[in-house]
Amino acid sequence: MSAPRRLLARLRHLMAHGAVPLAELARLVAAELVTEVCSVYVLRPGDILELAATEGLRPDAVGRTRLRVGEGIIGLVAATGQALNLPDAQNHPAFAYRPETGEEPYASLLAVPVRRAGGTLGVLAVQNRAPRRYDADEVEVLETVAMLLAELLAAAGAGDGAEQGFSATVPRRFGGTMLVGGIAVGPVVRLGRPPAPRRVLAEDTAKELARLAEATASMQHGLDKLISDRLPGGDAPREVLDAYRLVATDAGWLRRVQEAIRGGLSAEAAVHRVGNDLRDRMRRIADPYLRERLADIEDMVARLLRALDGEALVAAVPAGAILLARRLGPAELLDWHARGIAGVVIEDASGAGHAAIIARALGLPALGGARGALEAAEAEDEALLDADEGLLVLRPEQELKAAYQRELEARCERQARWAVLRDRPSRTADGTAVTLMLNVGLPLELAQLEATGAAGIGLFRTEIAMLARGEVGDVPEQQAVYARVLDAAAGRPVVFRTLDLGSDKMLPGAPAAVEENPAMGWRSLRVALDRPAVMRRQVRALLLAADGRDLTVMFPMVATVAEFRAARALLLAEAARVRPAPGRLSIGTMLEVPALLWQLDELLREVHFVSIGTNDLMQFVFAADRGTPGMAARYDVLSPAMLNLLAMFSARATLAGVPVSVCGEAAGKPLEAMTLAALGMTTLSMAAGGLLAVKEVLAAIDLPAFRAVLASIRRTGGGESSLREPIAGWAREHGLPI
Repeated sequence: MSAPRRLLARLRHLMAHGAVPLAELARLVAAELVTEVCSVYVLRPGDILELAATEGLRPDAVGRTRLRVGEGIIGLVAATGQALNLPDAQNHPAFAYRPETGEEPYASLLAVPVRRAGGTLGVLAVQNRAPRRYDADEVEVLETVAMLLAELLAAAGAGDGAEQGFSATVPRRFGGTMLVGGIAVGPVVRLGRPPAPRRVLAEDTAKELARLAEATASMQHGLDKLISDRLPGGDAPREVLDAYRLVATDAGWLRRVQEAIRGGLSAEAAVHRVGNDLRDRMRRIADPYLRERLADIEDMVARLLRALDGEALVAAVPAGAILLARRLGPAELLDWHARGIAGVVIEDASGAGHAAIIARALGLPALGGARGALEAAEAEDEALLDADEGLLVLRPEQELKAAYQRELEARCERQARWAVLRDRPSRTADGTAVTLMLNVGLPLELAQLEATGAAGIGLFRTEIAMLARGEVGDVPEQQAVYARVLDAAAGRPVVFRTLDLGSDKMLPGAPAAVEENPAMGWRSLRVALDRPAVMRRQVRALLLAADGRDLTVMFPMVATVAEFRAARALLLAEAARVRPAPGRLSIGTMLEVPALLWQLDELLREVHFVSIGTNDLMQFVFAADRGTPGMAARYDVLSPAMLNLLAMFSARATLAGVPVSVCGEAAGKPLEAMTLAALGMTTLSMAAGGLLAVKEVLAAIDLPAFRAVLASIRRTGGGESSLREPIAGWAREHGLPI
């Protein structure tokens, strides 16, 4: 029997006969792993790590040697939750000398965190005199011993007794980023990691492997049923969940779980071990899209552990509950939505993540960020979620809670009014026609065309379906997606934006460029022009999907007219080869890069249309990263600078006879939408949730009257940072539903 397996067998025998003293555990590990030192550090109140047992260091250091979390190598391991394997520990920058331990002769050190249920309980370390790096088998067995040690410490009460005081009763506010708009008021439900396995070591390896196989099959069956039963849009969500399924069925990680079982672990402990390893690897990846897949991994691990325990998410949640989670996978969100949550806050999430995509399809208010909310919340706390304003309030004051309850009631009334508006023409009170269209990214969102009465799709984000799949599909796969979009539009216009990858939208497997400013780096059309084969495949798929119908294609992130010409040449070259040709091929550009404003004469002679992306345009105009929470509300699209820019461009485009639309977030907000219309931009494209609200405010406004007021406000407020308040004041005075 190998030394690691012998060690686990002896520990299993000792644990079967009662608790194992920490000193005995340290002695056993040192003997079986042939290390000269084994030490156990336990976390005490005040974030202090105390040497609780040692074999090899001076015995009188036990209870005396203490390090703060983050101090020294041991403190660093506790703070990061990452193992450190050092051949020359004393020359490591974090090394903290403690003379009472007598550790001067020892060069090499391997330290692993002792963690349970997401919390750190201590650190387990081994040392040797000879400089060496411990091999993978030694690291693995020490991590297994750390799992056993976590159970011993938990049984002894380590990590219990978290202090509660006045801070647990006062309101707390957390800012975040809107993933899906909406508000919710209700009790908090906290989603933590799965509990630690009740049994770490296996009695019968064959039996544990059989349990794993049965649980894996059960998990797959449950996923299939979940997807078919609970997502709107029939089989359309498969694009979203393909990547998740690939993770869940991947033979590589399951094979590693099987190897851990053969090494002596129970099925639950093996899943925990491999899941923790995958989690640690994903945390070290810089690519934001790949880091989003960490939620898929944690979802999958929790689902498999429930299958092993024969448990399911069956317990009801309180009515109108708000779910708080560190990360959330797409299937897990479906589970919670079926249980009746009214909103969700996901600390590690972005708008391109799988959970955000599913939340949009469900119409579930969702907030990303809000760091610290999960730790601050207590069971049964009340909370209010205002995703529109990027706000979560725990334990809100009664007056604030009552105000939001009134707003919820008012929104229900507005929904009833909006239902009447759906089939009415989109016109202002003075009769000006305003075309309202949708921004979508997945076929499952196409049902919103009928639900909102939209005039068409003003922005189809072709990269979203690719992000959901985890790869850029081949020509037939892309063609099928685009054809479904055109079929669903049923003759209504659709504007396809070519792949906008890079910055915060990266595909798995793509090299993560090290860029200080990714939003201004190698992304979008720049990638397409440098990798023309990818773009040729996409435009060929678009042309084939059109199958003789009209086709409208738009290029993102254009900075020069020369770039537009190069992209257009690629499209026209493919169009010359595809039959049947589109009935009418319209080619336009996004206006996001301010450089185009100094090339307007040439640009407007070349394009069929222009669509303004206010999100990127504003961040480049103000040099403010829109992905940085502290910058999110610092600059306003209703500032004099932006209004002057938009008015100038609208006038120049109108003079040139080039249609202009707005497809950024501003188009979907009533106050911004009526202002854009007054500036002459009468084609607006937005998320489905904002369309009927915009339609309502436009139906109530006399556009010529407001245009005169807006001109006056702009003349007198030129030095202000924003003109929002005077514009909103006029709207309220005239009873407009802003």
